[in-house]
Amino acid sequence: MSAYTYITLRERPRSKDQAARWFHLKWGVPQEAYLACMGSYLNRETEHGWYLCFDGDRSIGGLGVIKNDFHDRKDLTPNVCAVYTEEAYRGKGIAGRLFNMAVEDLRSKGMMPVYLVTDHTSFYERYGWEFLCMVQGDDGAMTSVLYRSYLAKHRRMIFHRQGG
Repeated sequence: MSAYTYITLRERPRSKDQAARWFHLKWGVPQEAYLACMGSYLNRETEHGWYLCFDGDRSIGGLGVIKNDFHDRKDLTPNVCAVYTEEAYRGKGIAGRLFNMAVEDLRSKGMMPVYLVTDHTSFYERYGWEFLCMVQGDDGAMTSVLYRSYLAKHRRMIFHRQGG
C-alpha cells in the first residue's frame, strides 16, 4: 500500500492551481471560484481551509471548508464542501482522515461545530457526523441532509438519525 500525503493547502501553497482544477473537474463549479476561496485562505483572510490527499504528485482526495454550502440555513457555519475521493482510492480511509484533519483544524481555531450538506446518508455517520436537519438549497428547489460534527480525531461515536 502506498503512503499517501495529507496536507492543508497552506502547507503546500504551490498546489493551489492543481487543486482548484481538480475540484472543478470533480464538481463543475468554476475553477475561478475555487481559486478565490483558496486565495483567501492562503492570504489568511479566512481560516476556512482546504485539505488535500496526494499519491505522489496526483490529487486523489480533498475537501474544503466554506462559510455556507449553498443552503438556506446561513446561521449554520462553517460548512465542509467538495468532499471527493478518486474512485480507485475509495474504501481506504482517505475521506475519514481528511474529515479528521478539517475538524481538528477548525476545533483548534475555536470554530465548532462544523456542518456538512449532502444527499448521501450513512456514509458520514461512519465518521462521527450527526444528522441535524433537512435544508433547502439556495434556489429553494433542492432538499438535502445537514450533518454536524463536534468530534475530534480518533473519537468515533455512533449517532442515530432523528426524525426529519
